[in-house]
Amino acid sequence: MASTTGKVTPPEGQAAWASVREHIRKEIGNYLYESWISPLTLELWSAEEVRLGVAKPYQRDWVSSHYTSRISRALRAQGYESQVVTIVVTSNGPAIGTNISQREEAPRPPASVSFLEAGTSLWNKFLYPTQSFESFVSGPASEFAYRAAKEFADGGESEIGLLFLHGGFGLGKTHLLNATALDCRTRGERVLFLRAEDFMRHFLGALHRKDTLAFKEEMRTAEVLVVDDLQHICRSGATASEFLYTVNAFADLRRRVMIAADRPPTELEGLGPDVKSRLSGGLVIQVGKPDRLTRLAILRARAAEFGRHRPHAAVPEPVLERIADLEDASPREILGVLTKLATYADLTKRGVTIENVEETLGARTCNGVRISIEDIQRRAAEFYKLDIRDFCSPQRARRVARPRQVAMYLARKLTSRSLPEIGRRFGGRDHTTVLHACRRIAELCAEDSTFRQEVDFLAQMLSKTL
Repeated sequence: MASTTGKVTPPEGQAAWASVREHIRKEIGNYLYESWISPLTLELWSAEEVRLGVAKPYQRDWVSSHYTSRISRALRAQGYESQVVTIVVTSNGPAIGTNISQREEAPRPPASVSFLEAGTSLWNKFLYPTQSFESFVSGPASEFAYRAAKEFADGGESEIGLLFLHGGFGLGKTHLLNATALDCRTRGERVLFLRAEDFMRHFLGALHRKDTLAFKEEMRTAEVLVVDDLQHICRSGATASEFLYTVNAFADLRRRVMIAADRPPTELEGLGPDVKSRLSGGLVIQVGKPDRLTRLAILRARAAEFGRHRPHAAVPEPVLERIADLEDASPREILGVLTKLATYADLTKRGVTIENVEETLGARTCNGVRISIEDIQRRAAEFYKLDIRDFCSPQRARRVARPRQVAMYLARKLTSRSLPEIGRRFGGRDHTTVLHACRRIAELCAEDSTFRQEVDFLAQMLSKTL
């Protein structure tokens, strides 16, 4: 029997805990495992309890709220049915997330954070490994922004303390922000990646709780701040002022800020002249539409990726050249066309022809009908074989909840309706529910190619048939 104080002495307990940890590693992957599970120390192993140690109270709170149930499931999977998992603070436990030089830094929260519930931390933004500098195809319209982002990520002797990228939707700004955050984390820097809506929501929540000091402290623990879609912050004067204070604080600390928006700082509505002046004082670069050669290079790179994973999804060069002729389309739009054609080839096992392209492009150019939320709900209900009233019902069963999230995601993507309005059309739901649904579907599309094809097919079906 293991001792109730100090480290366990029987090797059986250590061996069993090693087996449980390996089980968890296979479930969550090396990234999260090395961040939160590997550093846990085994304090007690008995028939009634498994006691694990951490170094700091905030680490205990985070692991307790996010991983105890997973550890319990792993114990049961290994045949240990009745043990209770407890997380305690020990004086000799290693600090979680300290081996930065050996792995990518986890988006861990600082010690000053007061945890509320899972998923509320500023640090839970998912970074896409595929959106790296290596996968970004630059051209004359984006080369300056690409090189500036790489120098910004390098840090060191760079004089770029504030980098502001602006341009239309789908031109690659978010890709560059994601690549910068990935590169900085690889170098061991603490990177905080937020959408403007995230910043606004957390700040207003702190105002409501009268806890703005903790919000400020949490923000300032970052070494690099990356903010996307800044134009959405302009709806709140108080939030814009707090954002200015944050940018100034990062400058005083000689830390870096990277921002993206759909227009330059001087054209952002709702910002005061002080904020506009501060942002304009950084390096402001426009990301423009790519020329034909760049569009073709983007298509070739994505087609090669399709071909490596799905041989039947090969798209011939003449088809790529025809898609590249779309001068009015953004990279996101031409990749949407390519995805549809590659998915068609993969599912039907038929080669893509110029006729397929013309049919797809004809549907794209001839469709002048505005897509409404009701159209999306009706088509999604047909696709998932649901009653359209299910989207407005309080049902939370997976067979209803996931299609509802897909419909919300498409409403955000294909219409100009605001988050609160979309929420109202889905049974009076809060705008944060819609935002969560959009992020969840985007994450699933990035993780699961089959699910992404399903969502893309539904979007294409809406565009083609309405």
